[in-house]
Amino acid sequence: MNKENLLLLHGALGASEQFAPLLPLLHERYNLHTLDFEGHGPAPKLARPFRIEHFAENVRSYLALHSIERTHIFGYSMGGYVACTLAITHPDLVQSIATLGTKFHWDPQTAEREVGFLNPEKIAAKVPHFACALAERHTSAGWETVVNKTADLLLSLGEVGGLRAEKLVQIVCRVRVMVGDRDSTVGVPEAHEVYRALPQGELEVLPATRHEMERVEVKRLAGSLVGFFE
Repeated sequence: MNKENLLLLHGALGASEQFAPLLPLLHERYNLHTLDFEGHGPAPKLARPFRIEHFAENVRSYLALHSIERTHIFGYSMGGYVACTLAITHPDLVQSIATLGTKFHWDPQTAEREVGFLNPEKIAAKVPHFACALAERHTSAGWETVVNKTADLLLSLGEVGGLRAEKLVQIVCRVRVMVGDRDSTVGVPEAHEVYRALPQGELEVLPATRHEMERVEVKRLAGSLVGFFE
């Protein structure tokens, strides 16, 4: 069977290793690819701020390095935002996109609220197990740096306003917007609004599902991805 390419993009504070439980459920059908955005996981940090366009640049570099002309993309949370940005700027590279828990709508108030959770000292004091997990994950830049640069990224998204209808309409490929019914970061109404703005949009609400990738039922997710991409 001639397998198509499928690239998986991680979310904020995440890394490609988060997809480990999902990969075995997809490898028979696709040529799977993962990457770590700059400064995340073991990926080298660059002397520039975290920005969506920089992460999209990371994706383009990866595709060029591996001679991939076109690919399906699954983007979790921020990874979905990166995938959609790439589909706007380089539509020839993107075959189709599935997103999960991606927040497309941003404003200064929303960004400030989310940034309130991104204080390394508070994380270390209140949720030390999470701090340890981040330390083990981000071996290149250091977890405190990743947290601080992510906070700056969210503030920049608040200023830009996220991906609104006038930008989403530029995405010409098929996009399935997936959201958990218990996602406290991205509500179902927002996901519905995004899917309606997409020229070839679909919406799927996952039952009993929260925002965290680690709490997603991977067999259900894999089935949804296979059903969509094929």
